[in-house]
Amino acid sequence: MRPTHRALRLATATTSRAPRLSPTHLKTRPAFSSPRPSLQPSSYQHRTFSNSVPPHPLPSGLALLTTRRILSLTGPDTAKFLQGLITANITPGHATPNPAAEHIRTDAGFYAAFLNAQGRVLYDVFIYRDGRDGPGEPGGEAGWLIEVDAAEAKALQAHLRRYKLRAKVQVRLLEEEEVRVWEAWDDTNHLNPAAAFSPEAASSSSLITIPDPRAPNLGHRILTFSSSSTPVPLEWEAAPEAAYHLRRYLNGVPEGAGELTPSSALPHESNLDLMGVTTGTAGTAGGSGIVGGTTGGAIDFRKGCYVGQELTIRTEHRGVVRKRVLPCLLYPDTADSTPPSLTAGTDLGATDVTASAIPPSSSIKRLTKSGRSAGKWLHGIGNVGLALCRLETMTDVVLPGEAGTAGFVEGDEFYVDLGDGEPDKEGVTSGGSEGGRVRVKAFVPGWLRSGLAGKGGSGH
Repeated sequence: MRPTHRALRLATATTSRAPRLSPTHLKTRPAFSSPRPSLQPSSYQHRTFSNSVPPHPLPSGLALLTTRRILSLTGPDTAKFLQGLITANITPGHATPNPAAEHIRTDAGFYAAFLNAQGRVLYDVFIYRDGRDGPGEPGGEAGWLIEVDAAEAKALQAHLRRYKLRAKVQVRLLEEEEVRVWEAWDDTNHLNPAAAFSPEAASSSSLITIPDPRAPNLGHRILTFSSSSTPVPLEWEAAPEAAYHLRRYLNGVPEGAGELTPSSALPHESNLDLMGVTTGTAGTAGGSGIVGGTTGGAIDFRKGCYVGQELTIRTEHRGVVRKRVLPCLLYPDTADSTPPSLTAGTDLGATDVTASAIPPSSSIKRLTKSGRSAGKWLHGIGNVGLALCRLETMTDVVLPGEAGTAGFVEGDEFYVDLGDGEPDKEGVTSGGSEGGRVRVKAFVPGWLRSGLAGKGGSGH
C-alpha cells in the first residue's frame, strides 16, 4: 500500500522551517508573507502547510513547493515508454504509440496523469524536457523529468520500473537537494519568470520554467537545480507554500494524492479533461523554449494505446460526468443567507471553523432534505477548499443531454459535519454530530464553466 498523502492540518509557520535566506534578500512584507528566499541549494524538510485563515490571497509571490519531488528518466526508449503510460501526447497531432523523432514535442513541459488499468488516476504530474546535458535534437536521447506529489514519488518510481521491462530507460528519484520546485504568480503585472531572470540564466540549463496550464493565469512552474546560483528575480517576493495552495483552491485546481485519491479519482471528475491546455510561447528548457500555439492538454482523446485509455475514451464520448471537483466556501451554520462570492479570509463568525476541522472525505449534505450525498469534502485552507460535488445538486450546471438541472434550487444550502467519522463503502465519511457542522457553497470557476459548455453542457 502506498503511503497516503498527509492530511491538511492547522500548523503555524515558523522561520525555522523557511528556506535559508541571504540577508540581502530580506524585505518588509505583510504578515502573511515570509522573507524572499534564495534559489541557491540548501537542505530543507517536507512540511505541512498552514491552514490558518489568511487575510487575503497574495496577488503575487514565489513559493517553494516542498510537497513535490522529481524523477529523472533517461535512455533512447524514454519517449516511447512514456507515450504508453501517460494521458497526454508526447507527439501532439500524431496518435501513434511509436513516436517518430521529428514529431516529439519540444515544449519545456506539460501537465499529464498516470492511470491504472481501470482508468482511475494514480498520479497527476508535470513532465519536463531535461536540458541539463544540452538541449539535444528533437526526438533525441535528451532526458525527461517528472514532477509528482512527494508522498507518491517512490510509488511512481516503482510503477515506472514495473512497466519498463526491456525498454532502454533509466529511472531515478532525484534527491531533494538536486532540484527544487517553485510556483510563481503575478496578478498585477503578469510577468513571465523566464523574462525576469537574466538572459544568460534563462537560456541556460540551470532552470526550467513553464506556464502552469491547469487554470488561466494560475502561475508559472519553475525548476532550479543544485548547480544553480540564480537568485530570485526582483519582481517576486517569497510566499509561504500555503499561499500557493490557497490560490489553487480558489481556482478549483486539485493536486496530489490528498485531492486526487490514487486508484479512486476519475480523470473527468477531477477535471483533467479540461485542464492542461496551454497557449503561447513562454518558458525555457535548457534554451529550447516552448513551441508557439496551443499544446494538447492533460488528456489527448485522439491518442491511443496507453494504460487506462478505454474507460477514459468511453467516458468522453458516451458518458455523462455528474460529479466534478469544485472550489467551495465554508461559512457559519448560523448564517442568515448564502455568501454571494468565493472570497478567502472572510470572518467565519464566532465558531471560527476552518477547513482543518473537517475530516477529508466527509459527506456534504443538503440542509433541508434527506437523500444521497451531495458531495465529498477533499481539503482546504481557512474558509475555502475543494470538494467533489454533484453538479445537478449543488450547481446550476445543466448536464449534456438533459433538459434542466435535476434537483438544484436557487438558495439551497449544504453542510458538512465536523469531527471524526467512519467512511462508508464509497469512502465517504459521515462526520461526528458532536463536533457541530459548517455550511458549504460550491462555485463553478469561469474556465470550468466554459469548458463544460464546450462539451455540450451549460451553466445557464
